[in-house]
Amino acid sequence: ARPHQWSKSVFVAIGPFYYLTDHALESDAWVFIADVVMACAAFALASSGCYVFNDLADVEADRNHPRKKNRPIASGVVGESLARGYGLGLFITAFAIVAVLSSDTRWVTGAFLLAYIINVMAYSAKLKHIVIADVMSLSMGFVLRVLGGCAAISIAPTTWLLNVVLFLSMTLALGMRLGERRAATGDASTIRGVQSQYSDELLRMAVVVTAVGTLLTYAGYVTTREADFAWPGGNPDQGFNLLWITMIPATFALLRAMLLLEHGKYDDPTELAVSDRPFKVAAGVFGLTMFGLWLYIRR
Repeated sequence: ARPHQWSKSVFVAIGPFYYLTDHALESDAWVFIADVVMACAAFALASSGCYVFNDLADVEADRNHPRKKNRPIASGVVGESLARGYGLGLFITAFAIVAVLSSDTRWVTGAFLLAYIINVMAYSAKLKHIVIADVMSLSMGFVLRVLGGCAAISIAPTTWLLNVVLFLSMTLALGMRLGERRAATGDASTIRGVQSQYSDELLRMAVVVTAVGTLLTYAGYVTTREADFAWPGGNPDQGFNLLWITMIPATFALLRAMLLLEHGKYDDPTELAVSDRPFKVAAGVFGLTMFGLWLYIRR
């Protein structure tokens, strides 16, 4: 089930969080929170179901991987028929959670959840073997999480948000491919076939391009919020845009991730995010700063 990967469901909550920078919650605050938490849980369980079927598809390749060979299906601890039933159960539970959301647009959340599952299944079946399409599919998984989270509370995501998420997830997906090449003891294509079509130079260039796109897009968003986060007095002509402060930990975290993936310290961005202390500190500072600024504009 890979519960450590459930941290990716934070992307489900990004849209609702930024929605709160423009809107104040009233008597339905707990309903709002409950819907967001349930949407996060639904995508977490759906991702676990997808991992089960991915492991079924990759069982032979995983047995040749130095770390993945210990996964339950590849090691033979769990039989394939039991794994299929378990995966289907996770999918059913995920859709059941979506069905009890309070919003009238819960069917839209369900549609994005289905699209997410189809995307991951297509990745496991075919797209992971197609250069560039493989990382685009991985990136769309994050975009669909954002769309699903927004639909759970009946809001539409901004173009800024979708662009940042797309570029950021592309950076991480391309970085994962680069990390795999760095971590491999031999030919990386023996672990993942599509690696035969990538090169170190291409991946480095693509990581830099998408990382720059991420930071420039977020910087553009910060600029558009100058009137909301101006200090003192909320006057953008005389005050300082406090939201700019978040650029510092955001830039550090992204460059830190690029450094670690380049040196092969990690071949999984999620493992990096939960294991590397400087990255976690930067992410924590970013989150706390955003929360503090939210309190400031709600004062």
